[in-house]
Amino acid sequence: MNQIQGGFDIWIRPMEKRDNPTVTGIIRTVMSEFRAVGCGFSSNDPEIQDMYTAYTGHRAAFYVVERDGEVLGCGGFAPLAGGDEDTCELRKMYFLSELRGTGVGAKLLELCLFEATRTGFKRCYLETMEGMEQARRLYRKYDFRYLDKPMGDTGHSGCPTWMARDLG
Repeated sequence: MNQIQGGFDIWIRPMEKRDNPTVTGIIRTVMSEFRAVGCGFSSNDPEIQDMYTAYTGHRAAFYVVERDGEVLGCGGFAPLAGGDEDTCELRKMYFLSELRGTGVGAKLLELCLFEATRTGFKRCYLETMEGMEQARRLYRKYDFRYLDKPMGDTGHSGCPTWMARDLG
């Protein structure tokens, strides 16, 4: 587990099977908040029912963020569906509103990029929403660049913003 310094205890740790219902709830809550529900959005992906199993495969990892023992955020990476073998996708990095602005997004992103690089990926891709300005600023800070079209075949046709960065 990685502890983040601050006035309270925030920990990033690998997801455990017991976290499945909480992670599903976080994804649905955040996506509803940004009016991103239904077909074409990650809140409709079948994998959100069992994220633990979905990310226990080769070259994938998923983490949860705890504050004082309560899971309030999540995120991870996996190979980009329909992409080349050198590209991973940053997936389902969402935080409940009470965790936003604490700096934990940067820490989780750094962990995902480090582990993706260590796992052998050369590029990281993500999809996001125009209303998620705080997240988009974070991605730009970490050298993600806007793309003219989507990569791979994520099924997230509702996400109009595509970004990627080289790893290594």
